[in-house]
Formats: sequence, structure tokens, C-alpha cells
Amino acid sequence: MSTLLTILTILVSLALIAVILLQRSEGGGLGIGGGQGAGSFMTGRGTATFLTRATSILAALFMLFCLLLAVLNKGASGGQNGHDLLAAPPAPSQAAQPSASTPLTPATH
Repeated sequence: MSTLLTILTILVSLALIAVILLQRSEGGGLGIGGGQGAGSFMTGRGTATFLTRATSILAALFMLFCLLLAVLNKGASGGQNGHDLLAAPPAPSQAAQPSASTPLTPATH
């Protein structure tokens, strides 16, 4: 489920980027609102309205998918395999420290 949502989020984000780049900007940019080229099937105002509506819908879908991914992966970073940078370092294990009953003798060669 998480993989499917990730793929859908990537596709929606690419579509959102494309729709934003197609909009007519103040300086002309990559916009198609000029009546020539790919947007000539609609009037300039109709194209702008369509692109604005498409941007709103794609942005809402993007936010929804991101929230769903966050909820689904809420516990993925915690637990045994998680790495919390702000957590206190783990206490040293007892096996690593010599016990009092074991005498420390120097190694002889």
C-alpha cells in the first residue's frame, strides 16, 4: 500500500509541476495562455481557469497522499531499527566490562 501511494505521489507531483509551468506568468515564461500553440483550443481565460482548477485539485491530491503516507509510515522510523539522533546513547553492555570475580592477569608470551 505504501509503495502504491509513493508512486501516486510522485506522479501527482510531476503533473503538478507540469501544470504550474504551463500557466502564464507575469513575464510570459512557459505559459500557453497566449492563444497560440497547444492552448489554442480554448480561449485565454478558459485555459487560465482550467489550469488554476487543475493546480488546485493536484495540490489537494498531493497533500492528501503525503498525509496518508505519513500516517502509514508513522511507526516505521521508531522501534529497534530506528535511529533517533537526539536520543541518549545506549548504556554499555555488562559483557564488555570485566567482572570482579575474574582476575586480571597479564598475558605472558
